[in-house]
Amino acid sequence: MVHSLDRGEVAHGLAGNAAGVVLQTAMDHRLWTMDYLTINLIVYIWNMLATLKILWNSLKMALLELKVNKLRTFLSLLGITIGIFCIIAVFTVTDSMENNIRSDVQALGSDVIYIQKWPWGGGGEYPWWKYMNRPEPEHKELKVIQDKVQSASSAAFAFSAYSKKIEYRDDYMDGVEVMAVSQDFDKIQNPAIINGRYFTGNENSSNVVILGANIWEGLFGSSEAALNKVVQVAGRPCKVIGLLKKKGESLLGGINYDNAVIVPYGYGRTIMDERRFGDPYIMVKAAPNVPLVQLKDELRGVERAMHRLRPREEDDFSLNEITTLSDNLNGLFSIMNVAGGIIAIFALIVGGFGIANIMFVTVKERTNIIGLKKAIGARRSVIMMEFLLEAIVLCLIGGGFGLLIVYTGTLLASGSQSFAITLSLKNIVLGLSISAVVGIVAGFIPAFSASKLDPVVAIRSN
Repeated sequence: MVHSLDRGEVAHGLAGNAAGVVLQTAMDHRLWTMDYLTINLIVYIWNMLATLKILWNSLKMALLELKVNKLRTFLSLLGITIGIFCIIAVFTVTDSMENNIRSDVQALGSDVIYIQKWPWGGGGEYPWWKYMNRPEPEHKELKVIQDKVQSASSAAFAFSAYSKKIEYRDDYMDGVEVMAVSQDFDKIQNPAIINGRYFTGNENSSNVVILGANIWEGLFGSSEAALNKVVQVAGRPCKVIGLLKKKGESLLGGINYDNAVIVPYGYGRTIMDERRFGDPYIMVKAAPNVPLVQLKDELRGVERAMHRLRPREEDDFSLNEITTLSDNLNGLFSIMNVAGGIIAIFALIVGGFGIANIMFVTVKERTNIIGLKKAIGARRSVIMMEFLLEAIVLCLIGGGFGLLIVYTGTLLASGSQSFAITLSLKNIVLGLSISAVVGIVAGFIPAFSASKLDPVVAIRSN
C-alpha cells in the first residue's frame, strides 16, 4: 500500500513538472513574440525617422538650391508652374461651369418639357427658315394639355417682353424683362422669394408684380423697403408683393430672374403684345416616377392633334428639355479639358527636362559628398531616395506656385463673374500629385546615377 502511494506521488510530481515545463515554454514563446513585435516596431519607427530626416535634408537642399542658383532654378521650375497652372486652371473653370449647369438643371427642371416654336441646340445645320413659319404656342393649348396629358403633374403658360422700363418715383431701370406667367408656374420653376409671397389663384388679372434682385436692389436698396410699394411696369402701376433672391446668370440661358419682373398672365397680356414680341412657351412637368420619354410621347400626340397634323407631316412645334443644352455644354467642356491637358503635358515635359537638368548638375556638384557618404556606409537606396525627394520637392514648389496663380485668378474672376469660380480641394490634390509624379520621373535617372557612383572615384573627383 505504501508502495502504491509512492508511485502515485511520483506520477503526480512528474505531471506537475511537465505542466511547469509547458507553461514556462509558453511564457518564453510569448515573451519572444512580444520582443519580436517590439523590435519590429522600433525598426519601423527608426526607418520612418530616417526617411523623415532624409526628406527634411532634401527640403533644405532644395531650398538651398533655390537660394544659391536663383535664376537657373527659377527657369527650370517655370515649366512645372506653367504646366500645373494650365491644367488646374482648365479643370477649375470647367468644374465651376459644370456645377453652375447642375444647379441650373435642377432649377429649370430635368423633368420638364418646354413646348416652343424654336428647338434648342440643333448641331450642324440649323434650318431657321423652316422654324420661322411655325405657329407660336397659345394659351388655349394649356387647358387641353392639363385635361388630356396624364403623365403631367403641372403645366403653365408664359411669355416675356424685353427692354421694358420699371419706374419708382424719380428712379427707373431700363432693359428689364417682363414675364407674364399663368397659375402653377411656381410649381414648375419654383422661383426663390426672400420677402413677400407669390401670386394667389384669384390674382390672374391683378396689377401685382414680383421683382428680381437687380431691380429691387437698384430701385430700393433692400427687399424690406421694396415690399408693398407701387412701381410703374411698362407705364402701368403695379403693387410689389414679392422679391426674388439673387441667382446669378445661367450658362444654359434660360430665365434671368435677377433682371426680370413677374406679373400674372391675365394682367401681362394687357401691357404687352403676346403674339408679336412675347416668345410664348408652355412648360409641362412630369408626374412623379414618370419617364420623360413617356411625357414627351403624350405631349407630341396631343400637340399634333391640336395642330391637325397628318401622320406623315412633320411636327410644327418643338419639345425641348434642359438636358439637351447641358449635354451640348458638357461636350464643350470635354474638349476644353482635352485642349488644356495637351497644353499642360507639353509644359510639364519641358519642366521635367528642366528639373532633370538641375538634378544632373546637382549630382555633379555633390560628387565628393556622395563619395564620402558611401564610404562611411550609406546605402545606394538612401542616396537614390535623397535625390529623388529633392526632385519631388522642387516640383512641388513649382506646382505650388502654379496653384497659387490659379487661386489668385479665381479670386479676381469671382468678383467679375456672375457665377462662382472656386479652386476645389480635389484639384489642389491633383495638381500636387502631378507635380510629385513629374518629380519622380525627372529625378529618377539623376538619382540612379548618383547611387551607382564608386566611392573611391567620387572622393577623388574635383
